[in-house]
Amino acid sequence: MTDLSTELIIFCILARLPPRYVVKYKTICKEWRALLSTQQFEQAHCSHSALPSNQRTILIPDLNCSVYQMDFGTGNYGPQTIIPFPIQVGIENVGVLAHLDGLLCAYLLPTKVLVLWNPTSNAYKHLSSSHGHGIYEDITDTVGLYKGPSNDYNVLHVTRASTVIQAHIYSRKSGTWRRIPFNTKPEYTSSNFYWSPGTVCGGTLYFTVCVCWKLTEINFPPVPPTGIFQGILANVRNTLHMLLWTGIHEMALQLWALQGDQWVSMFSAPPIPPMPLETWLTITHYMTNGKWFVMNGPHKLHEFSVDDNPLECFYPVSWFRGHIGTIYIETVVSPYV
Repeated sequence: MTDLSTELIIFCILARLPPRYVVKYKTICKEWRALLSTQQFEQAHCSHSALPSNQRTILIPDLNCSVYQMDFGTGNYGPQTIIPFPIQVGIENVGVLAHLDGLLCAYLLPTKVLVLWNPTSNAYKHLSSSHGHGIYEDITDTVGLYKGPSNDYNVLHVTRASTVIQAHIYSRKSGTWRRIPFNTKPEYTSSNFYWSPGTVCGGTLYFTVCVCWKLTEINFPPVPPTGIFQGILANVRNTLHMLLWTGIHEMALQLWALQGDQWVSMFSAPPIPPMPLETWLTITHYMTNGKWFVMNGPHKLHEFSVDDNPLECFYPVSWFRGHIGTIYIETVVSPYV
């Protein structure tokens, strides 16, 4: 077998296979194991994995990791698959903060340690260091996961303590943390301000910051003067979108897209009949083939039409402090280099 034929097999054929098959082919020989473990293969595999059929929902109540595949015909979750959480000793809960290319950034209670975890391979890595980095305070901190130079996966960790905001970046490539300059308004040091996890779009991380239910600092779409409202950011085809829902006893939904410095309304949904507040604060939504499904847990709630604007994406939408699950794509990306 020539080098050329090996590369063709690895990068043109195996890169299109589901991750579970890639794992099997790693056992064929040392050469294949080495090639299938490179960053080049990770990138090739990710480029073919960004398909609706490879998207999964994971819910982690009480360390019972339930994985679902979407049924694209009905909009419901498919059969449930239980996977073991790889870290259980001394752990009481898990919060998922961010996801990118099959990697999840989560924090563990009560240790508060950040981890990178691929639920497909169940490989994970603790991000804590001897210098005290990688320790996540749920009320004050926030996290963003993004891909930096040389396709290096990075974790931005913003901390607020003693009226000081600091930002550190973890590099998967070097396995180390570094501090970066981070300037923002002094009032954001207050624990009264809540930060959403970061949404990466076009090489930039975006955060929603709110205080007393009034959103600030972001050029926000129009909202009603009364009632509770919440905006969640999502990257739809590399354009920043916001799902905005408002109301107390009835919930209204709107989808906005940021074009330049203006928000443009994509669609509005009529008010949904009364539902408990704790229900719509933990909603996920799914968009594909012109359909929009508003969901809570594994049960579909309502369905809307998006007319001629198909959005073949599946995104998590949750209350800022309700990180009990997320959406991810099955890949072979490792928490390690």
